[in-house]
Amino acid sequence: MFRVRLDNEDLILGYVSGRIRRSFIRILPGDRVKIEVSRYDSTRGRIIYRLRNTDSTD
Repeated sequence: MFRVRLDNEDLILGYVSGRIRRSFIRILPGDRVKIEVSRYDSTRGRIIYRLRNTDSTD
């Protein structure tokens, strides 16, 4: 479980989706992610994509 800060400064509790877990993609603090907010509870969401870090040298 991760605490995710949205662009509008709200905090959401996010968990990693199964596709990311199966692909062994690491999510680290400070990574930008795409999150799918639950329609039933707006304080929870599923992390569906890790965005590329623009300031990395890779």
